[in-house]
Amino acid sequence: MRVMNEADHVNIAAAIREAESRTSGEIYAVLARRSDSYFFVAGFMVACGILFAAVLVAVAAHWFWYTITLPVFGLAILSALVTALLVLRLLPDLHMWLVPKHIRYRRAHLNASQQFLARNVQLTTKRTGVLLFVSLAERYAEVVADAGINAKVAQQEWNDIVAILIDHAGRDELPGGFLKAIKKAGLLLEEHFPVRPGDINELDDHLVEL
Repeated sequence: MRVMNEADHVNIAAAIREAESRTSGEIYAVLARRSDSYFFVAGFMVACGILFAAVLVAVAAHWFWYTITLPVFGLAILSALVTALLVLRLLPDLHMWLVPKHIRYRRAHLNASQQFLARNVQLTTKRTGVLLFVSLAERYAEVVADAGINAKVAQQEWNDIVAILIDHAGRDELPGGFLKAIKKAGLLLEEHFPVRPGDINELDDHLVEL
C-alpha cells in the first residue's frame, strides 16, 4: 500500500513540473518505507546478546557451585537463539529497535545512492539532476545532487532541504514536506541553472514509492 494517497502524488508531480518550468535542472523524488529488512543485523545483535548472557550464566553457575552439563548448556543456548530468530522473523518491526543508528543511516544512504543511479538521475545532459530521498523507517532524508549542481550549490543549502523533509515527516506531514522541499530545490536550480531555449524534460515528474 502507498504511504501517500493519489491526491498527494498529483500535487507532488505538479510541484515538480512547476519547479522545473523555470530551470534546466531536473528533480526526482523517492520515498522508501525502509531501506533494508535488517533481519541479519538484528539477528547478529541478538546472537551477541545471547552469548553474553550465556557467559554470565556460566560464571554465576560456577560461583554458586551449580553444575550444568555441557550438552544441556549448549542446547539451552541453541534454543534461545532459534527462538529469538523466529520472533524476529514473525515480528519484523522489532528489527529497527536492535539496529544501531549509524548502520540504519548507512543503509539508507546506500539506498539513496542506488536510487540515484537506478532512476538515471545522473544521466541528464548537463549533470543537473537532484534526487530528494526519504526513508521512513530509518527517519532519514537526503538530497543527492549530480556533479554539475554540487559544483555551484553549497552543502548547507541541501542540508536545509533535508531538515524540511525530516521535520515534516516527524509531524506526519510528509506530503507538505516534499512540496516545500521541491519548491526550495527548484529555486536553487533556477538561480544557478535557469531554463534555456530548447530545454527538454529528461526525467519523469512524479514521486516513486518503494
